[in-house]
Amino acid sequence: MPTEKDFTDVIYGLSRKRGFFWGPSPEIYGGTAGFYDLGPLGKLLKNRLEGQIRAAFVRANFWEVECPIVSPAVVWKASGHLEGFIDPVTRCTKCGQAYRADTLIEEEFPDAHIHGLSLEALTEKIQELGVVCPSCGGALGPVEQYNLMLRTRVGLDTEAYLRPETATTTYLLFKRLLTFFRHRLPASVFQIGKAFRNEISPRQGMLRLREFTQVEGQIFLLDSHEQDWAPFSGIADRRLPLLPYQLQESGTETPLDITVGEALDKGYFQTPAYAWCVHLAYSIFRDMGFGEDVMRLRQHLPEERAHYAADAWDVEIHTRSFGWVECCGVHDRGDYDLSRHQKYSKERLSVKVDKKPVIPNVLEIAFGVERPLYCLIDNAYVEDEERTWLRFPSPVAPIQVAVFPLMGKPELVGPAREIYNTLLNSGLVVYYDQGGSIGRRYRRQDEIGTPFCITVDYDTLEDHTVTVRDRDSMAQVRVKCSELTSTLHSLVRSETTFASLAADPT
Repeated sequence: MPTEKDFTDVIYGLSRKRGFFWGPSPEIYGGTAGFYDLGPLGKLLKNRLEGQIRAAFVRANFWEVECPIVSPAVVWKASGHLEGFIDPVTRCTKCGQAYRADTLIEEEFPDAHIHGLSLEALTEKIQELGVVCPSCGGALGPVEQYNLMLRTRVGLDTEAYLRPETATTTYLLFKRLLTFFRHRLPASVFQIGKAFRNEISPRQGMLRLREFTQVEGQIFLLDSHEQDWAPFSGIADRRLPLLPYQLQESGTETPLDITVGEALDKGYFQTPAYAWCVHLAYSIFRDMGFGEDVMRLRQHLPEERAHYAADAWDVEIHTRSFGWVECCGVHDRGDYDLSRHQKYSKERLSVKVDKKPVIPNVLEIAFGVERPLYCLIDNAYVEDEERTWLRFPSPVAPIQVAVFPLMGKPELVGPAREIYNTLLNSGLVVYYDQGGSIGRRYRRQDEIGTPFCITVDYDTLEDHTVTVRDRDSMAQVRVKCSELTSTLHSLVRSETTFASLAADPT
């Protein structure tokens, strides 16, 4: 197994070789930091993750919307992004290279505890720790604020910006959504789409992009709904790995194993509705294939929270490349967003409660898709004495099934092609390969994480069965051709385990 120090290089090397992602893009012109291309397998993996995400939101009674990625400046003034969407930046006094100050400090001093520090305090921390320019070793200048918005122009003279998240564009729909939901709250919607952030110096590849796919779910609700949240009873006994801010302040990094109900009783969550949202975010990441052993929920320290946030928790994934990685934020935004847009648009964004206008609150789940995509590859990587392979959970594997004729003989190629087309038409993503030895073909599929391989051999011509090989155990079992499609669908959806199939192949 590669050492911790070079593990990032291993993941990037495999991803480039096998077509998960390439970059920085455009590579033939030298590349621009913060932009990456998804190769064929990366796009398949992303599609699979988005499918799991979409299904989870739909099951939770969210409705999907899609909005433009460009909005006029007034929208972002109202949302607070033009004033508040900033990063702390420092420049080298010698070579002029700019860096995000907090990221630079954390890379060299992971235990520096800099969350929530002011610009002046970050400047002092750089001097105190002796942090210098990574490029030339020069002294770093004072930390200043830098706005992350990407500006553009609509028509000849209308100032506009590419959205840095999808949430704001969802809030702009509130009046229309209220009509759609027949003026009944709570109302839940989500959006999956492109977002843009003009990071000053992206330094972590796929984890910090300037263009990425954002997922955000929003619940519009009233104070009474937050306390009387019917779906809460269904998840109250579920266990979560929670790291409240009180534990962090005491120096503890080990999360509590606690039920959602107990966490609410102890005051870690303020309302049942918000607790339910945190559990939903955790469940979405479990559906994407992350194990409980690499996940935790970390509460923001009070000084970390945005001024409008009553509470904020992050879903964090542990990786061998970067340690704990923040992958998702769950925020109690109060009535900040609709209040701001009502003020600037002069449109009524309230509902009547006891004949009085009340602006609804918003609970939010927000994350980018590319971070969990990278983290999943990182966690799936296995290197042992026999092979290098990716242990993707079968529901999210880019290629679900590979079909091989044992040899490239016409009498085997014909039936193999027929099986390939049948599986393809059934909705599975299938790869056909007849080049090289069967062992070499197995290894190629192992390396890209294909969970099941089908081999058509001369026995197939006699008894109409094929060999199904399991990636994880490398075990094989014969399956009737007439039952192959249903068997594979069951295996891919994890409704049937390969071990149970091998124990009772009939």
